[in-house]
Amino acid sequence: MTELAPGRVEAAAGLAVWGADRVPGADEVRAALTADGVPGRLASGDPTLWGREAEASAANRLGWVDAAARSRQLLDPLAELATELADLDHVVLAGMGGSSLAAEVIARTLDRPLTVLDTTDPHQVGRALADRLERTVVVVASKSGTTVETDSQQRAYRRAFAEAGMSDGEIARRFVIVTDPGSPLESLGLDSGATVFTADPQVGGRYSALTAFGLVPAVLAGVDVVELLEQAEALGASLSGEADNPALALGAALGAAATVDLDDGAGTGARRRDKVAVVDDGTGIVGLGDWGEQLLAESTGKQGRGILPVVVESPQAPGVTGDDVLTLTAGAPLPPAGVPGGGVPPHVAVNGPLGAQFLAWEYATAVVGRVIGVNPFDEPNVTESKDNTRAILRQAAPSEPPAAVDGAVELYGTSAGTLGRALRELLAGVSGGGYLAVLAYLDRVGDAGAAELRPLLARATPRPVTFGWGPRYLHSTGQYHKGGPPDGSFLQITGAVTGDVAVPDQPYTFGALQAAQAAGDRQALLGRGRPVLRLHLRDRAAGLAQLREAARDLSG
Repeated sequence: MTELAPGRVEAAAGLAVWGADRVPGADEVRAALTADGVPGRLASGDPTLWGREAEASAANRLGWVDAAARSRQLLDPLAELATELADLDHVVLAGMGGSSLAAEVIARTLDRPLTVLDTTDPHQVGRALADRLERTVVVVASKSGTTVETDSQQRAYRRAFAEAGMSDGEIARRFVIVTDPGSPLESLGLDSGATVFTADPQVGGRYSALTAFGLVPAVLAGVDVVELLEQAEALGASLSGEADNPALALGAALGAAATVDLDDGAGTGARRRDKVAVVDDGTGIVGLGDWGEQLLAESTGKQGRGILPVVVESPQAPGVTGDDVLTLTAGAPLPPAGVPGGGVPPHVAVNGPLGAQFLAWEYATAVVGRVIGVNPFDEPNVTESKDNTRAILRQAAPSEPPAAVDGAVELYGTSAGTLGRALRELLAGVSGGGYLAVLAYLDRVGDAGAAELRPLLARATPRPVTFGWGPRYLHSTGQYHKGGPPDGSFLQITGAVTGDVAVPDQPYTFGALQAAQAAGDRQALLGRGRPVLRLHLRDRAAGLAQLREAARDLSG
């Protein structure tokens, strides 16, 4: 960025939001919010803000507002645990969505080692199981205690420890459970002798950054989380104010962008900026977009409405701008001069310490729910893909011959005979207000090159392109895909399994579970009439190379 967003700066506790007032309609939206007393009511945990139908669920989901203060009770037991487990310096976090994303941002930003296992890919799981097992402690994180991915991972680690000759006591020492009180996972942890931290039941998973879900793995990875809590508490003092409230400014800007029609000046009709390009500005906070993506998409993508976050790799990457895209950069605290490095100046910039960022985005997302008229604390469409997965695991998915084979890639759901033609037709079919989502059921470490498809495809279309690792995205943008505006097109990528891993005491393997999750979500999307092109890589390395080359050719 050569300059920050124009407009006034609103700041508190080291967090600054630039340019929010320049978003069309933001001042009017903010005035309506303040007239209704929303800042003070939200800061005090008023569950009536989102309407009568949402009141019951909101009443049990507002603990994040002062979670930083309440989480201080975790500090002493966490410090003691970190000392007891000092010899186990390989920390593995088994968790999905809100149970892992915040901890990953904390560890990456503060440069602490943390292995996040949020996958069912057997290649990635198998490699993790073989990595420094004798020095490993596993944090098993799930609010419900029934998350199939997390349950499968803890089963696999339990068997791996046993096969390494460890006693029951040694195995129990290597598990730290984070879950809601009364969940099956809590019972399992207590019965087995593992350390159990019960999370705050008044906080939903995607709002849980500053609760046990974010803090337990961070502390074990060597992070001093006191500073994060202090940063959030300092910002918390501003949340009830009508002025000098950067979190309110951010929420009003996002809400206005998603609801206020703009005249494009070309006589082609009104449009809204209901897609938000979230760009890491390079100032030191790493991965905040991935966490913010699940927060915004899962909280707002329902009832045919919502904001689609588009996580963009850098200010210079394609896909930062668009007629219906609000460009937003995020990063660490900045001097007024802004960030050097080129790229398009954003509409809005959010800079400040990580603890304050977490709280500000949670507050802003709750405000957006109020503005666009949805309950920001439920996820009504998430269970469909899970139900489909369970049914497929019970009955086995029917075999489906590929529509065509091009080199190392099998094509499904298309009449095109070649990979290049299939991609071209998929991009051509993205609607004028729509988007393309790339969904990769692969190894996000071993097959990391798949993420290059987002910028490659973004160069070939004016429409926003998102990227998600499966099944991880099912716990974030999966809600938006099915419950948000019905204008998405989907590219699903699966890959051959060359070394499967059993799920102990279950009648399926990780490979079968991963395939069932891909098929289950595909069913849910196709059942809603969404276009889905599935590409299966017969050889992962060769197929990805071929796919990236085909994507490059589209923009050539």
